[in-house]
Order: sequence, then structure tokens, then C-alpha cells
Amino acid sequence: MSGSRLAPALVARMVARQFPRWAGLPVTAVHSSGTDNTLFRLGTDMVVRLPAMPRAVPMLRREWEWLPRLAAHLPLPVPLPLGAGVPDGDFPYPWSVYGWIDGDTVADSPDLDLDGVAVRLGRFVAALQRIDTTGGPRSLRAQPLGPHDDEVRDAIDRLAAGGLVDPERAAAVWRDALAAPPWDGAPVWLHGDLIPANLLVRQGRLSAVIDFGLTGLGDPATDLQPAWAVLTEGSRDLFRAQLGVDEATWRRGRGWALRAGLGAVRTYRYTNPVLAAAGRHSLAQVMADFEVRP
Repeated sequence: MSGSRLAPALVARMVARQFPRWAGLPVTAVHSSGTDNTLFRLGTDMVVRLPAMPRAVPMLRREWEWLPRLAAHLPLPVPLPLGAGVPDGDFPYPWSVYGWIDGDTVADSPDLDLDGVAVRLGRFVAALQRIDTTGGPRSLRAQPLGPHDDEVRDAIDRLAAGGLVDPERAAAVWRDALAAPPWDGAPVWLHGDLIPANLLVRQGRLSAVIDFGLTGLGDPATDLQPAWAVLTEGSRDLFRAQLGVDEATWRRGRGWALRAGLGAVRTYRYTNPVLAAAGRHSLAQVMADFEVRP
């Protein structure tokens, strides 16, 4: 059964069978722009997270193992697993119960203190990068930019044909990222997917970071994505200052943001307006930033 066909009553039966202590708690669907998992609120202080497709299963297992170890070192709340569900007759994949974190996503919050978000997010990423990497897995995003060349150039051509991107400027940003020196330091901890939908805010202030399915070790440039996906010119500089990012890493990060923005617009422009809007914002900010820092 796919995640899109799950109903609260079915999830309630699964919880009652596997976690009798939580039987009888109300179960309500949670709206989410995410594509990998389906969410249900359990009572007032928990959330059930169920993979919507097979590829999300190893991401869930990665969170079970590593989130409890990372959380103590981070300056913002992150979801903590409370129970690991197993496949049964009603659902074919492992699933999980987490503590609920109040807040709206950045994607759903038009009134943001962007300067404050930039500083708090920069401190969060810096703290994550300082955590001991002993035994840590390689992030699923721990790849050089080069192997994505054909994919990015094809996306530029396709979106340019629809008037959705300036092909010459986008190609220049991509060439610059490919030309940047590669990361030659030790790998650091990454979140791997710091997009607006994975950042929670309360009263305009960044309050939590969620969805660590891509966490692992890699090039710190990967976690610079929110500099363009979330922030704008002035706040972007504040974010960079918190991390002390060198120019080569910044250029690679901008390339990652370009790739992600192209992919979001190309994949979701007709099916997921939240993710598509984040992609458009990222592309616009990447182009503007490249003009300032050619």
C-alpha cells in the first residue's frame, strides 16, 4: 500500500498493534510538501512517519541510528525517534514514531526574520560540521559535481526552452562551480537537504531542522544550499560569515544550489507548487549572487 492511500484509521490500528501504550491516541493526517514520507500526528506530541516508496526506507534507518547521536551536539531541536515500527499486513515498509516539533516550515512562512534565520542556520550547520565523524556513513549527497554535468546541462536546455531559465547565465554558474577546486579536507557531517520544507520557524525565527534522511559525511559545500534556496543577498552574507566559507567551497555550493533548483522546477512545476517555488527562488538567487561574485 502506498503512502498516498493510507488513512488515519489504518495508521491508528498499526500503532495499537505495535505500540499498545499509544493505542487510543487520536491520529490525524499532516499536510506536507515532502515526497518521500507520509505523516500523521499521533496525540499531541508525536508524529508517525511512513515511507511512501522503497527508496525512503534506508533514509529512515539512517535517522534511527544517527539522530539520537547528533541531537545532543546541535543548537536547534531535531526529530528524535521514539519507536521503530515494522512491516505488517497493512503496510510493507519499516516506519517510525518521532517526537512532534511545533512550527511552520519556511516554505509556509512569508514573514521571516531572514537575518535571524541566516545566523541561526549558519550556527546550526557549523555545529553539525564540528561533530566527531568517527564511524559516520557517507552521505547520499556526498558526490562531486562533475558526474552531474550531463543532467544539469540537459535541465538548463529544457527549462530554457520554456523560458524558465537564462541558459547562458545558468551555464556560466555551472562552469564556475565545476572549475572550483575540490574539497581536500576531511569529510564533515552534512544534513544533506536543507531546503525550505525542512526548516521550521516560530514567530519568524528558525526553531528546528527536520528530515535527516540524507545525513552523513561529505563535502561541506553540499549544506550551503539554503544560502540560495532560502536566503537573499544580505542575509546570505550573514550565513556565510557564521561558517567562514572559503571561496572554492562557496562556488561549489552555488553549483549544488543551481542543480537542486533546476531539478525542483523541472520535476515539480506541475505537481508540487511548494518545491517548485523553492526551486525558482534558488535559481533567481544563484543568478543574482553570481553577478555579484563572478
